[in-house]
Amino acid sequence: MKKKILFIDRDGTLVIEPPMDYQLDSLEKLEFYPKVFRNLGFIRSKLDFEFVMVTNQDGLGTDSFPEETFWPAHNLMLKTLAGEGIVFDDILIDRSFPEELAPTRKPRTGMLTRYIGNPEYDLPGSFVIGDRPTDVELAKNLGCKAIYLQDSTDLLEDRGLKSVCALATTDWDKIAEYIFAGERTAEVHRTTRETDIFISLNLDGSGICDISTGLGFFDHMLEQIGKHSSIDLTIQVKGDLDVDEHHTIEDTAIALGECIYRALGSKRGIERYGYALPMDDCLCRVCLDFGGRPWLVWEAEFKREKIGEMPTEMFLHFFKSLSDAAKMNLNIKAEGQNEHHKIEGIFKALARALRMAIRRDIYHFELPTSKGVL
Repeated sequence: MKKKILFIDRDGTLVIEPPMDYQLDSLEKLEFYPKVFRNLGFIRSKLDFEFVMVTNQDGLGTDSFPEETFWPAHNLMLKTLAGEGIVFDDILIDRSFPEELAPTRKPRTGMLTRYIGNPEYDLPGSFVIGDRPTDVELAKNLGCKAIYLQDSTDLLEDRGLKSVCALATTDWDKIAEYIFAGERTAEVHRTTRETDIFISLNLDGSGICDISTGLGFFDHMLEQIGKHSSIDLTIQVKGDLDVDEHHTIEDTAIALGECIYRALGSKRGIERYGYALPMDDCLCRVCLDFGGRPWLVWEAEFKREKIGEMPTEMFLHFFKSLSDAAKMNLNIKAEGQNEHHKIEGIFKALARALRMAIRRDIYHFELPTSKGVL
């Protein structure tokens, strides 16, 4: 099996970069990046990545940055990290100034030639982790992805580097989670003689929705799922609405359930279970279990034939199809007088149940079951 590598920047990534002169040249300036110990220690002990430090140290060894001011803090940093099980397989330091345009200076790859074209290494499966656009550019030059320790990718867009960035965050917890489990995304394109449905989602999104089914009220309900679960959700449906609404609603539920099931992947570390909420005059309870056994309990009655363009008889059918396709147990109960509030409360409660159940803790990454399989 080919080896994967984390090419890790030093200043601004492992340690806080001194804000005035950007030189870590004394022990007093040594401050570790928050959460770096437990997360790099977790990655080192649980995953099969080599660690390679790649750092530019402008003018190291010159009068402006004497070596005797560099090594004490650097060696203490390495010793402290090693005490937590974080050991580097290679440490590469470029000493040049930016204006020298040295081939060894990031983002150029002169220090990394042993990894380029080497069949022992899986560069597309490797990452550069750093806090500057030059680190992302290094990833591009190596043919791997970047994890960018910034909250905004604006600078990357300006340089045409955004597509290289797999993750932008200042939280090492999120970095470890991403490296451990990857993106929890999925796409489903389901085509029948009656419907043409495309759904994509990101379980770790922020609730961004782009939904069009041809049924306004149905769009509104599906948007509740995305917004209140923080799942990014795209649903585009072309259905035989000239016949009626049945196929559009049923097939959307099937495709959405399948998409959720795919995105969950191994289900390691998820909470698994799920929520209830009131909405004005209504109380809506939705409990779910991603235990792999589909089942629906439905205790909700509607007196109106339709809400918007959506037949109320299709509510039960939607949740039954969703439960079957996602392989989840759904228990839904609703009471109240306002029919609109009642069904909207159910969709919102489903969203909150999803949000709770898909929450992941990689530090307890066993499957949440005594059976050993979900």
